Amino acid sequence: MHDMSPGRRFLILAICCMSLLIVSLDSTVLNVALPAMRRELDASVSGMQWTIDAYTLVLASLLMLAGSTGDRIGRRKVFTAGLVLFTAGSLLCSLAPSLEWLIVFRMIQAVGGSMLNPVAMSIITNTFTDPKERARAIGVWGGVVGISMAAGPLIGGLLVDSVGWRSIFWINLPVGLLALLLTLRYVPESRAERPRRPDPVGQLLVMALLGSMTYGIIEAPAAGWTSPLTLGCAALAVASLVGLLVYEPRRAEPLIDPRFFRSAPFSGATVIAVSAFAALSGFLFLNTLYLQEVRGLSALHAGLYMLPMATLTFLMAPLSGRLVGSRGPRLPLLVAGVSMGASGLLFAAFDAASSTPLLFTGYVLFGLGFGMVNAPITNTAVSGMPRAQAGVAAAVASTSRQTGGTLGVAVIGAVLAAGLGGHAYTATAFGDAARPAWWIITACGLAVLVVGLLTSGSWARSTAVRTSRTLEKVPAA
Repeated sequence: MHDMSPGRRFLILAICCMSLLIVSLDSTVLNVALPAMRRELDASVSGMQWTIDAYTLVLASLLMLAGSTGDRIGRRKVFTAGLVLFTAGSLLCSLAPSLEWLIVFRMIQAVGGSMLNPVAMSIITNTFTDPKERARAIGVWGGVVGISMAAGPLIGGLLVDSVGWRSIFWINLPVGLLALLLTLRYVPESRAERPRRPDPVGQLLVMALLGSMTYGIIEAPAAGWTSPLTLGCAALAVASLVGLLVYEPRRAEPLIDPRFFRSAPFSGATVIAVSAFAALSGFLFLNTLYLQEVRGLSALHAGLYMLPMATLTFLMAPLSGRLVGSRGPRLPLLVAGVSMGASGLLFAAFDAASSTPLLFTGYVLFGLGFGMVNAPITNTAVSGMPRAQAGVAAAVASTSRQTGGTLGVAVIGAVLAAGLGGHAYTATAFGDAARPAWWIITACGLAVLVVGLLTSGSWARSTAVRTSRTLEKVPAA
């Protein structure tokens, strides 16, 4: 792949970015549409949580399977199948007759989405073999998340206010079809030299862990935190985690290779991804409900309010990619942790939502921090790994993001629902219910800062070098 022309490499990067755009745009557009969907489909807070989490849960559960399958049977095959499924799922979502069917169709979308991001990252890793070129390409990739954050609320708000919430799924159709045609024409097939065998037991354990944990958290406010349902979900989650820890190290080719986590930067990237994306999903969930349900803004005006956050993310992501390429991941991670933590603190301790200048300051800080965090996560996850396992390594990073997003909506939504206790969305009731949630988001920002400091120094880099040598010299089978 490294012998192809710069123009061909650029085109492949563009195709991969198009796939990321529709997957990430889908989430940001949906957040703005939540209040309209709640009214038409008569959904509760937990119903709105499920429209987001049914998608991210399936996505998180299948990303590692999709990454290893792409390495094994061919990345272009899996990527193409993902584009077809995601586009078809988007069309079905726009036709959903009820909340239950919408959740089912969101899951179909997610199966397709799981085949896109880790496989696209593997294609990028194998196309851009020079470390600095790869860091810049990943910076562009991170910038696409910024574009989706900037465009998502505006496009979503405009469509919801003018056509209706169903139209938010239509924008995936032309982009998905164009990416499909370009993939078939320009992306060469590639696969790992030593493909990994499937791990069905590990896959089932991951699904059981994420599914039971998320279901328990979302349903706990209504069922009760000590109800048989909640306790049963907790027991299943613990049993699944223990099963993974016992079973995976004994397998010749595990779904999650435990040796990856001997690398401090890789382990750190996993924790940072969960923390950052939990903060992001919680931030968007809280602000969407606050701006539309409490302040009474339209979907479009709510999107315009969040534009400062989206713009900063868009501007910072390419800068972060260049900084990672030239100076390493530490500086972007420190800026990200401080900014995201400070933003959460403004809302938690100073009630930023009640003051428009403070509200916008919080949005700018969060956008600055989140824009800096994506490139170091991705680059750290794949740069220390052998290229043959790029798909799996990228999938672990993507899984961490989606797991963080799932947990963010589940936990923040559960805290909000428990605090509201069925009360109306008044400024006072919402503010009191949301305050503990804002402290959780602040803690997520601090986690990014502390873990970023601990896993980006010389000791951490030495563990990454040792891990890479181990993975190359002692294959998993």
